[in-house]
Amino acid sequence: MAGHSKWANIKRQKARVDAKKGKTFTQLSRAIIVAARNGLPDPDGNFQLRTAIEKAKSAGIPNENIERAIAKGAGTYNDDDSILEEIRYEGYGIGGVAVLIEALTDNRNRTAADIRAAFSKNGGNLGETGCVSWMFEQKGVIVIEGELEEDSLLEVCLNADAQSYEIIDEEDYQGAEIFTSVETLEQVNSFFQNQGFNVKETELRWIPNNYIEINDPEQTKFLLRLMDALESLDDVQNVTANFDILD
Repeated sequence: MAGHSKWANIKRQKARVDAKKGKTFTQLSRAIIVAARNGLPDPDGNFQLRTAIEKAKSAGIPNENIERAIAKGAGTYNDDDSILEEIRYEGYGIGGVAVLIEALTDNRNRTAADIRAAFSKNGGNLGETGCVSWMFEQKGVIVIEGELEEDSLLEVCLNADAQSYEIIDEEDYQGAEIFTSVETLEQVNSFFQNQGFNVKETELRWIPNNYIEINDPEQTKFLLRLMDALESLDDVQNVTANFDILD
Protein backbone atom coordinates (compact mmCIF):
# COMPACT_ATOMS: atom_id res chain seq x y z
CA MET A 1 0.00 0.00 0.00
CA ALA A 2 1.55 3.32 -1.05
CA GLY A 3 2.47 5.59 1.84
CA HIS A 4 2.47 2.78 4.37
CA SER A 5 5.15 0.58 5.93
CA LYS A 6 4.85 -2.91 7.32
CA TRP A 7 6.99 -4.03 10.25
CA ALA A 8 9.48 -5.87 8.02
CA ASN A 9 10.14 -2.64 6.07
CA ILE A 10 10.46 -0.54 9.23
CA LYS A 11 12.82 -3.08 10.78
CA ARG A 12 15.05 -3.02 7.70
CA GLN A 13 15.19 0.79 7.69
CA LYS A 14 15.89 0.99 11.43
CA ALA A 15 18.77 -1.48 11.13
CA ARG A 16 20.45 0.70 8.52
CA VAL A 17 19.93 3.92 10.49
CA ASP A 18 21.00 2.65 13.91
CA ALA A 19 23.44 -0.26 14.06
CA LYS A 20 22.81 -0.55 17.81
CA LYS A 21 19.39 -1.97 17.02
CA GLY A 22 21.00 -4.95 15.33
CA LYS A 23 21.35 -8.37 16.86
CA THR A 24 23.66 -8.70 19.85
CA PHE A 25 26.54 -11.17 19.97
CA THR A 26 24.44 -13.33 22.29
CA GLN A 27 21.51 -13.48 19.87
CA LEU A 28 23.71 -14.28 16.88
CA SER A 29 25.65 -16.92 18.79
CA ARG A 30 22.43 -18.58 19.89
CA ALA A 31 21.21 -18.68 16.29
CA ILE A 32 24.35 -20.72 15.49
CA ILE A 33 23.64 -23.05 18.43
CA VAL A 34 20.09 -23.70 17.20
CA ALA A 35 21.25 -24.36 13.64
CA ALA A 36 23.98 -26.76 14.76
CA ARG A 37 21.53 -28.55 17.05
CA ASN A 38 18.88 -28.97 14.32
CA GLY A 39 21.25 -30.30 11.66
CA LEU A 40 24.85 -31.21 10.96
CA PRO A 41 27.50 -29.19 12.85
CA ASP A 42 29.17 -28.61 9.48
CA PRO A 43 28.18 -25.45 7.55
CA ASP A 44 28.89 -27.19 4.23
CA GLY A 45 26.09 -29.63 4.94
CA ASN A 46 23.78 -27.35 6.95
CA PHE A 47 22.30 -24.38 5.14
CA GLN A 48 20.75 -22.85 8.27
CA LEU A 49 24.10 -23.03 10.08
CA ARG A 50 25.95 -21.54 7.12
CA THR A 51 23.55 -18.58 7.06
CA ALA A 52 23.84 -18.05 10.83
CA ILE A 53 27.65 -18.07 10.62
CA GLU A 54 27.62 -15.53 7.78
CA LYS A 55 25.45 -13.17 9.87
CA ALA A 56 27.75 -13.60 12.87
CA LYS A 57 30.86 -12.86 10.84
CA SER A 58 29.22 -9.78 9.32
CA ALA A 59 28.59 -8.52 12.87
CA GLY A 60 32.24 -9.03 13.80
CA ILE A 61 31.90 -12.04 16.08
CA PRO A 62 35.35 -13.71 16.49
CA ASN A 63 35.88 -17.14 14.92
CA GLU A 64 36.56 -18.73 18.32
CA ASN A 65 33.11 -17.60 19.54
CA ILE A 66 31.53 -19.04 16.41
CA GLU A 67 33.33 -22.36 16.87
CA ARG A 68 32.26 -22.47 20.52
CA ALA A 69 28.62 -21.90 19.53
CA ILE A 70 28.80 -24.70 16.96
CA ALA A 71 30.24 -27.03 19.60
CA LYS A 72 27.46 -26.13 22.04
CA GLY A 73 24.84 -26.90 19.43
CA ALA A 74 26.51 -30.20 18.55
CA GLY A 75 26.78 -31.15 22.24
CA THR A 76 30.56 -31.38 22.20
CA TYR A 77 31.30 -28.34 24.39
CA ASN A 78 31.84 -29.58 27.94
CA ASP A 79 32.38 -26.34 29.88
CA ASP A 80 28.77 -25.15 29.80
CA ASP A 81 25.93 -26.83 31.69
CA SER A 82 23.18 -24.53 30.42
CA ILE A 83 20.44 -26.11 28.30
CA LEU A 84 18.89 -23.81 25.73
CA GLU A 85 15.23 -24.25 24.76
CA GLU A 86 13.51 -22.90 21.66
CA ILE A 87 10.20 -21.30 22.67
CA ARG A 88 7.65 -19.31 20.71
CA TYR A 89 5.66 -16.62 22.48
CA GLU A 90 2.53 -14.93 21.16
CA GLY A 91 0.65 -11.81 22.13
CA TYR A 92 -1.17 -8.67 21.15
CA GLY A 93 0.11 -5.13 20.84
CA ILE A 94 -2.02 -2.02 21.09
CA GLY A 95 -4.79 -1.89 18.49
CA GLY A 96 -5.10 -5.69 18.40
CA VAL A 97 -1.84 -6.15 16.48
CA ALA A 98 -0.62 -9.77 16.49
CA VAL A 99 2.97 -10.29 17.66
CA LEU A 100 4.96 -13.51 17.23
CA ILE A 101 8.25 -13.96 19.12
CA GLU A 102 10.88 -16.67 18.69
CA ALA A 103 13.17 -17.09 21.71
CA LEU A 104 16.09 -19.26 22.78
CA THR A 105 16.57 -19.40 26.52
CA ASP A 106 18.20 -21.27 29.39
CA ASN A 107 15.56 -19.91 31.80
CA ARG A 108 12.02 -19.86 30.48
CA ASN A 109 10.65 -18.15 33.62
CA ARG A 110 13.03 -15.21 33.17
CA THR A 111 12.29 -14.94 29.45
CA ALA A 112 8.51 -15.08 29.93
CA ALA A 113 8.72 -12.40 32.63
CA ASP A 114 10.84 -10.12 30.44
CA ILE A 115 8.52 -10.53 27.45
CA ARG A 116 5.40 -10.03 29.58
CA ALA A 117 6.89 -6.82 31.00
CA ALA A 118 7.67 -5.51 27.50
CA PHE A 119 4.05 -6.07 26.49
CA SER A 120 2.49 -4.56 29.62
CA LYS A 121 4.66 -1.42 29.52
CA ASN A 122 3.64 -0.74 25.93
CA GLY A 123 -0.10 -1.27 25.89
CA GLY A 124 -0.11 -4.95 24.93
CA ASN A 125 -0.44 -8.34 26.57
CA LEU A 126 1.25 -11.72 26.33
CA GLY A 127 -1.20 -14.39 25.17
CA GLU A 128 -1.53 -18.16 25.15
CA THR A 129 0.28 -20.41 22.69
CA GLY A 130 -1.66 -20.47 19.42
CA CYS A 131 -3.52 -17.20 19.96
CA VAL A 132 -1.93 -15.46 16.95
CA SER A 133 0.31 -17.99 15.18
CA TRP A 134 -2.56 -19.02 12.91
CA MET A 135 -2.31 -15.54 11.35
CA PHE A 136 1.26 -16.17 10.12
CA GLU A 137 2.96 -18.49 7.63
CA GLN A 138 6.66 -19.34 7.75
CA LYS A 139 8.50 -18.71 4.49
CA GLY A 140 12.03 -18.48 3.19
CA VAL A 141 13.22 -14.96 2.39
CA ILE A 142 16.19 -14.04 0.18
CA VAL A 143 17.31 -10.42 0.39
CA ILE A 144 18.99 -9.08 -2.76
CA GLU A 145 20.82 -5.77 -2.93
CA GLY A 146 21.29 -3.51 -5.95
CA GLU A 147 19.24 -1.85 -8.65
CA LEU A 148 17.07 -4.42 -10.42
CA GLU A 149 15.11 -4.64 -13.65
CA GLU A 150 11.73 -6.06 -12.71
CA ASP A 151 11.12 -8.06 -15.91
CA SER A 152 14.46 -9.85 -15.49
CA LEU A 153 13.77 -10.47 -11.80
CA LEU A 154 10.36 -11.92 -12.59
CA GLU A 155 11.88 -14.30 -15.16
CA VAL A 156 14.51 -15.53 -12.70
CA CYS A 157 11.86 -15.98 -9.99
CA LEU A 158 9.78 -18.13 -12.32
CA ASN A 159 12.79 -20.24 -13.35
CA ALA A 160 13.91 -20.62 -9.72
CA ASP A 161 10.42 -21.67 -8.56
CA ALA A 162 10.18 -18.76 -6.12
CA GLN A 163 6.71 -17.94 -4.78
CA SER A 164 6.78 -14.14 -5.05
CA TYR A 165 8.98 -11.07 -4.79
CA GLU A 166 8.83 -7.49 -3.52
CA ILE A 167 10.92 -4.71 -5.06
CA ILE A 168 12.57 -2.34 -2.57
CA ASP A 169 13.09 1.12 -4.06
CA GLU A 170 13.94 3.62 -1.34
CA GLU A 171 16.01 6.78 -1.35
CA ASP A 172 19.07 5.10 0.16
CA TYR A 173 18.46 1.47 -0.73
CA GLN A 174 17.53 -0.59 -3.78
CA GLY A 175 16.98 -4.31 -3.89
CA ALA A 176 14.31 -6.97 -3.50
CA GLU A 177 13.01 -9.66 -1.21
CA ILE A 178 12.31 -13.06 -2.75
CA PHE A 179 9.81 -15.33 -0.98
CA THR A 180 9.97 -19.12 -1.15
CA SER A 181 8.64 -22.15 0.67
CA VAL A 182 10.75 -23.30 3.62
CA GLU A 183 11.68 -26.47 1.74
CA THR A 184 12.96 -24.71 -1.41
CA LEU A 185 14.85 -21.83 0.24
CA GLU A 186 18.32 -23.28 -0.23
CA GLN A 187 17.60 -24.30 -3.84
CA VAL A 188 16.24 -20.87 -4.79
CA ASN A 189 19.09 -19.11 -2.98
CA SER A 190 21.67 -21.11 -4.94
CA PHE A 191 19.87 -20.33 -8.20
CA PHE A 192 19.99 -16.58 -7.57
CA GLN A 193 23.65 -16.69 -6.55
CA ASN A 194 24.51 -18.65 -9.70
CA GLN A 195 22.71 -16.00 -11.75
CA GLY A 196 25.03 -13.35 -10.32
CA PHE A 197 22.62 -11.58 -7.98
CA ASN A 198 24.04 -9.92 -4.86
CA VAL A 199 22.39 -12.04 -2.15
CA LYS A 200 22.78 -10.08 1.09
CA GLU A 201 20.83 -12.29 3.49
CA THR A 202 18.83 -15.50 3.60
CA GLU A 203 16.47 -16.39 6.42
CA LEU A 204 13.27 -18.05 7.55
CA ARG A 205 10.61 -15.50 8.45
CA TRP A 206 7.03 -15.58 9.70
CA ILE A 207 4.88 -13.65 7.22
CA PRO A 208 1.44 -12.29 8.28
CA ASN A 209 -1.54 -13.45 6.23
CA ASN A 210 -3.23 -10.09 6.81
CA TYR A 211 -2.34 -6.67 8.20
CA ILE A 212 -3.93 -4.23 10.64
CA GLU A 213 -3.67 -0.63 9.48
CA ILE A 214 -2.49 1.76 12.19
CA ASN A 215 -2.99 5.48 11.56
CA ASP A 216 -2.98 6.83 15.12
CA PRO A 217 0.41 8.39 16.12
CA GLU A 218 0.05 7.31 19.77
CA GLN A 219 -0.61 3.70 18.80
CA THR A 220 2.32 3.83 16.39
CA LYS A 221 4.59 5.06 19.20
CA PHE A 222 3.53 2.24 21.53
CA LEU A 223 3.94 -0.42 18.83
CA LEU A 224 7.43 0.68 17.83
CA ARG A 225 8.47 0.87 21.49
CA LEU A 226 7.10 -2.63 22.05
CA MET A 227 9.03 -4.05 19.09
CA ASP A 228 12.23 -2.34 20.24
CA ALA A 229 11.78 -3.63 23.79
CA LEU A 230 11.25 -7.20 22.59
CA GLU A 231 14.14 -7.18 20.12
CA SER A 232 16.53 -5.79 22.74
CA LEU A 233 16.14 -8.94 24.89
CA ASP A 234 19.08 -11.33 24.47
CA ASP A 235 16.76 -14.35 24.69
CA VAL A 236 14.68 -13.13 21.73
CA GLN A 237 15.81 -14.24 18.29
CA ASN A 238 13.08 -12.86 16.02
CA VAL A 239 9.96 -10.70 16.32
CA THR A 240 7.19 -10.41 13.72
CA ALA A 241 4.00 -8.38 13.80
CA ASN A 242 1.11 -7.75 11.43
CA PHE A 243 0.78 -3.96 11.60
CA ASP A 244 0.86 -1.59 8.65
CA ILE A 245 1.40 2.04 9.62
CA LEU A 246 1.25 5.37 7.84
CA ASP A 247 4.82 6.45 7.03
